[in-house]
Amino acid sequence: MKRVVEVVCIFLFFLLQSTLFQHISFAGIVPNLMIIATSAFGFMEGRVDGMCVGFVCGLLTDIFYGSVLGLNALIYLYIGYANGAANRGFYPDDIKFPLLFISISDLLYLMLTYFTGFLFRARFDLGYYFIRLMIPELIYTIALSLLIYLPLRRVFVRIDRRREEDE
Repeated sequence: MKRVVEVVCIFLFFLLQSTLFQHISFAGIVPNLMIIATSAFGFMEGRVDGMCVGFVCGLLTDIFYGSVLGLNALIYLYIGYANGAANRGFYPDDIKFPLLFISISDLLYLMLTYFTGFLFRARFDLGYYFIRLMIPELIYTIALSLLIYLPLRRVFVRIDRRREEDE
């Protein structure tokens, strides 16, 4: 049941990010729902699920928006693994720790995007990129994480309870 929820969430988040949130963007900035999904599933389910969800989210991003197939998949895979490694050290009802890691994950993703997409093409204005693109996307992603993470966590807690009752 968890796998079905994960797959549905991945595709729902991707559809929302590529359709609805494109229309409600602020100054062309769209929140990164794929980072939220990768981080959240990594926290809730561990390294393997974080890596799998990250790879699928990155592959979807590569297929539809990327210039190099596999780059985003690799970045998201590592982000999912790192968030999954933090699975053991957090309490399910605490929102601060997941928000911190979602923020760090988004910032890391944006920095890697800068290095692979802009720096290698001799665009050295990191300050402009940081202030105009990174910070607004980071704030937008964090704000949306507040709305998404806890309901998603409740769904997974409910699935775990049902599975334990069935056993």
